[in-house]
Amino acid sequence: MRLILASALLIAVTGTALADPDVTKGETSFKKCMACHAIGPDAKVKVGPPLNGIVGAKWAHFEGYAYSADIKDGAAAGKVWDEANLDNYLTNPKVLAPKGKMAFAGIKNEDERRDLIAFLAQFNADGSKK
Repeated sequence: MRLILASALLIAVTGTALADPDVTKGETSFKKCMACHAIGPDAKVKVGPPLNGIVGAKWAHFEGYAYSADIKDGAAAGKVWDEANLDNYLTNPKVLAPKGKMAFAGIKNEDERRDLIAFLAQFNADGSKK
């Protein structure tokens, strides 16, 4: 009931409803990530770790990748890559990891981030699709 009321309030205030994520658009957006990251059954470490199973995973979860101290500290604190943390990170990686390795300015468009997260959420840790 609260979700319905919150949605109705959002529509009343902004005049628009949040669009459902578009996985196809998310896959297109992932092309911005492909220089450094891979996803899918054959994903391997590139400049960054593979992103298989990232949604819901603990920070610094991929064995064998040398994460920055910021990300390791987040892991030690029990942080998880939930949708909110991924959205925040994808908006501007330096907000969550000021000394992080990721040389990416971020994705400013909220719909594009939501689509990208939906695309990433399709993949299990082994790279298979859910």
